[in-house]
Amino acid sequence: MSKNKLSGDEGEKDVIRLVPCPNCKKPLIQLPPNYPLYDLQCTGCSFRAQVKTNNSKPKKEIFGAGWEIVDKVLKSGFMMPPLIVNYKWSEKGSNHQKIIFYPFIPKFNLKKRQLSATARRANYKMFNYVGLDKLPHFVLYEK
Repeated sequence: MSKNKLSGDEGEKDVIRLVPCPNCKKPLIQLPPNYPLYDLQCTGCSFRAQVKTNNSKPKKEIFGAGWEIVDKVLKSGFMMPPLIVNYKWSEKGSNHQKIIFYPFIPKFNLKKRQLSATARRANYKMFNYVGLDKLPHFVLYEK
C-alpha cells in the first residue's frame, strides 16, 4: 500500500475520531474503499464528504483526485462534494493539527492536471483544489 494511501486512511480515521458531523453532530463513519467521490458519511443524517490529508500547514492548493469521475459528475449538473481537509504539521518541536470544512467547492476552484508519461499511472488525469484560502470554511478542530 502506498504511503499516500496510508496517510489518507489515517487522516480519515483522525477526522472520525476528532470531529462530529458538521450538520447534526452525530458520529461520522468511513465509506468502503474506492467509494466514488466520498470518504465519510454521518451515522444520523445524509451528510457525506471528501477528505484530504496534508502533512503541512493550511495552504491554498492541495492535490485532489482522479479527474474523470469528477468531470462526469459536474457535467451531470451535480456539485462537488463538501471537502474536509486534515492538515498536520510540526513546528518548533510541537505537533499541530487543523481540520477545515469547505461546504461548497465551485468548479472554478478545480485545476485539471495530468501525470507525466513516466509516472506510475502514466498520463492519468487528475485535479487540484485551488484557491482554498479564499473559500468560505469552518474550522472543525484545532490543536
